[in-house]
Amino acid sequence: MLEFLSLKQQAFGLDISDLSLKIVKFKKKGQFFDLASFGEAQIEPGIVKKGEIRDQDKLAEIIKKTMREVKGEKLGTRNAIVSLSEEKAFLQVIQMPRLLEEDLKSAVIFEAENHIPLPIEEVYLDYQVVPPLYNHLDHLDVLIAAFPQKIVDSYLTCLKKANIKPIVLEVESLAISRALIKDETTTQPVLLIDFGANRSVFIIFSGHSVRFTFSIPVSPQSFTEALSQAMKIDLIKAEKLKIKYGLEGKSTKTGQEVFESLIPALTDLIEQIKKYLDYYQTHVSHEHLPPNGKGIERILICGNGARLKGLADFLSSQLKIPVEIGNPWVNLISESKKEALGLSFEKSLSYATAIGLALRGISV
Repeated sequence: MLEFLSLKQQAFGLDISDLSLKIVKFKKKGQFFDLASFGEAQIEPGIVKKGEIRDQDKLAEIIKKTMREVKGEKLGTRNAIVSLSEEKAFLQVIQMPRLLEEDLKSAVIFEAENHIPLPIEEVYLDYQVVPPLYNHLDHLDVLIAAFPQKIVDSYLTCLKKANIKPIVLEVESLAISRALIKDETTTQPVLLIDFGANRSVFIIFSGHSVRFTFSIPVSPQSFTEALSQAMKIDLIKAEKLKIKYGLEGKSTKTGQEVFESLIPALTDLIEQIKKYLDYYQTHVSHEHLPPNGKGIERILICGNGARLKGLADFLSSQLKIPVEIGNPWVNLISESKKEALGLSFEKSLSYATAIGLALRGISV
């Protein structure tokens, strides 16, 4: 997959977001993969903001402490596959003429300047050729990823302070896709939604690649805040009511009040999804699809917010597209250790990015 730095070594996944970090490491056991280690920690607001590290020293200390306290086996390595925030990334599939490998790199850099909203000398750029599902193309589909150099450099400095050796820095949408898409291949476009603590990442995956991504500030925290304001209760009580009733408690008076209070935030979410799906359908080239290719055929949701009772059914009814809770373990042959180590399926939904990074760590 796309990477900014690469060496061939085993590594663990390190997912850094604005408000938390998560660690996952797998181990090979015969022909199977087992969960060896996992851990997480909260990050105080302001240390990382919108994917940008604001306090490297504090973050480095949190990383070191979390590494020491992982559940399961000791990590036994400083090599890590580290996430980069979708908010600062630029990903796009571009079309290139069929060129020899030695000629493609310079051609991609030249063409990328027409798509990336920053000067090419201010970004780190990587790419990979996306193999078509059906070999009828007269061109190459190339996924390009660009990230501001100053942001990447701040990650590298922070990781060095934490005594971490970054083997790969990877945009989170690529890791999420690796975790949720079986064999990283679909015959029709699939929308992945990661409901994070303070934002939601939408990823359209088709064929063998991410095709389109977008990020919005609607999140589970938005739902809690809407509930707090509508019912005139504090955030702690609002969170408890949200978890207890979700969207399925309409048979009781309190449950109905919770449902009605969440409607404005849910309506905003639905409208945002529709807007970006319409953009994808009307602006993105679909030659990579089979001749009878349709639009988005299903939606997979993950992240802590995916645990909201009734959310999948609500989204499905509003969008008229089947919505399922994603399975972050779908590409692991053996799942036997995740329960033994205390990482339940529900909890693993918030580990999707870290799991995808750790899967990348198996193959480096």
